[in-house]
Amino acid sequence: MDLAALAADLRRVTVELADAGRAVGSGVVWATDRVVTAAHVVPHAHAMVRRADGGRAHGRVVARDRDNDLALLHVPGLGSSAATLGAADELRVGSLLVAVGHPFGVRGALTTGIVHAMGAFGPAGRSWIQGDLRLAPGNSGGPLADARGRVVGINAMIVGGLALAIPVSDVTRFVRAAG
Repeated sequence: MDLAALAADLRRVTVELADAGRAVGSGVVWATDRVVTAAHVVPHAHAMVRRADGGRAHGRVVARDRDNDLALLHVPGLGSSAATLGAADELRVGSLLVAVGHPFGVRGALTTGIVHAMGAFGPAGRSWIQGDLRLAPGNSGGPLADARGRVVGINAMIVGGLALAIPVSDVTRFVRAAG
């Protein structure tokens, strides 16, 4: 496995999101004009989207699910190809995970780890991918990928030192429902 090549591929589908000129998180190119992120990353109706090539575009939130911490942005002129999706249900405890994001404003940072646990977690009993990998503010909304670089989740939060990501199957349902 060539982690440098995998990181380069993931960086191409990872955008930086800014609110009021301040970088606040990451997003995943879902389609040529759509970006998925964590809802807490985009609290307002609009966000500035910075592509991997440094270009900028304005994004408008077209769907939001605060309960599941997901948001979908329409970004005309995004001009990026969509992420390759994997299947979170193929992951096992110990499977390699890779995350790319913009923690603390460091663009395109890569972190690796393993699946710690899968399944329901917390009082709401939501499904999560729990990863033993180091994430920081700015990784939220970015991709969690498997060893082949396929996006298997959207990074949402850190609890007890573990990264929690929304499984790609939940994200896909949200995007389909948003139309």
